[in-house]
Amino acid sequence: MDCCRSLPTVHKRKTKYPNTLNRNNRRNKREKKRSLECTRKLLFVCYDRVNAVRRSITFHDTTVALVSRRQRKVTDAMLKMNASFFISYLFAASNQSLRPLYLDAQATTPLDPRVLDAMLPYLTSYFGNPHSRTHAYGWESEKAVENARASVAKIIGANPKEIIFTSGATESNNIAVKGVAKFYKEKKNHIVTTQTEHKCVLDSCRWLESEGFKVTYLPVQKTGLVDINQLEEALTNDTVLVSVMTVNNEIGVTQPIEEIGALCRSKGIFFHTDAAQAVGKIPLDVDRMNIDLMSISGHKIYGPKGIGALYVRRRPRVRVEAIQSGGGQERGLRSGTVPTHLAVGLGAACDVAMKELEYDHKRITALSKRLVNRIMSQLTNVVINGDPDHTYPGCVNLSFAFVEGESLLMALKDVALSSGSACTSASLEPSYVLRAIGTDEDLAHSSIRFGIGRFTTEEEIDFTADKCIQHVKRLRDMSPLWEMYEAGIDLKTIKWTQH
Repeated sequence: MDCCRSLPTVHKRKTKYPNTLNRNNRRNKREKKRSLECTRKLLFVCYDRVNAVRRSITFHDTTVALVSRRQRKVTDAMLKMNASFFISYLFAASNQSLRPLYLDAQATTPLDPRVLDAMLPYLTSYFGNPHSRTHAYGWESEKAVENARASVAKIIGANPKEIIFTSGATESNNIAVKGVAKFYKEKKNHIVTTQTEHKCVLDSCRWLESEGFKVTYLPVQKTGLVDINQLEEALTNDTVLVSVMTVNNEIGVTQPIEEIGALCRSKGIFFHTDAAQAVGKIPLDVDRMNIDLMSISGHKIYGPKGIGALYVRRRPRVRVEAIQSGGGQERGLRSGTVPTHLAVGLGAACDVAMKELEYDHKRITALSKRLVNRIMSQLTNVVINGDPDHTYPGCVNLSFAFVEGESLLMALKDVALSSGSACTSASLEPSYVLRAIGTDEDLAHSSIRFGIGRFTTEEEIDFTADKCIQHVKRLRDMSPLWEMYEAGIDLKTIKWTQH
């Protein structure tokens, strides 16, 4: 006992390490929080640049919930689980800010990130041939293709069995026009179309003429619309097909498809429409509109390039002769292996378009009015090509008098625009569509097409309008014709001579 008492008392001294650890933990938490905040800010900077703040986008099964610009919150789960991938993706997308603004949605549209996410597994894991019936790889791909087929059918009110996958709307138009004409050539040999159709339809009709078919190219009114009475007069007992596009790719005019369909059905004539610029943008129903064949494009509705579809009615049945030989895929109408990832992309694009059609249409209409009103308030002698009351709002075609369209396009290097169809814009000839609606050659040469899409913002519209106003004024100041017009000289009374 005494020995124990003689031992020096050892006082337990509080070590500094626990405090140090606590401080380190607190510091780590602060740094982690700061890092999280920096990452969050970085994500929003990038997301502003890709114009997708309002959406919920899925990346590799990780949902990014972006509620509104004011709230600006990103789920912490996303940041922890997949931030590195997301940041790398957004950095790649943010590089787009170094390029011109994109306002050419009638030529093509960017791939919607949700469509990309749906496609990725079929570029890596599920690579089987959808026509291989003997193993799981083929079954997986076949199921994906059939699901995509159902999505495409749903957006136009069709049966999935009536959807044929193609490489795009050009191939669909060729199959529809040539295929129907060739199948029924022994009974009927007359086709009716319009002068403002897409070039692939017009060229298909010219090819059929070289094969002995008769083709009537109907003129259109100054508004770009087909005259129903004139169409009815053009129909004969030998007419097998009428082909009229739903929405024009240059001036955006929407044809009276339902009336045309009813007329053709009453006469027992097949009706084909090129709906590449309409599907996913305006409501379509093949039964209500009496459409027998419809062409669809993937890259016009934020899907991938290289995929399209052709709707072919089964009841009453439309017979089509295949225009290429092969393995007999797609009901024997379009031989060749269906690219699973592209078909899935088209199906996903249709799903997204169905969900957002009403919202997108309302938003694009507002942006279209904003653009036109801003330009018209600052410039005179600007003509809207087409019928404003029967036009898809995402396609705005304006002619700026006393300005050469190509010169204006070159001046507007900060904005990607077009002077007409992407398929014919390499030609220096004025647009055949504008000539068909009676536009003066000078005004046809001065036309610019503004293509407004799903990801277009108000800031981009204002920037484009202001730049357009600035350069039109500058180019007009350089024009002697504008100077003469300003002086009150009637240019139509002048007799010009060549030297």
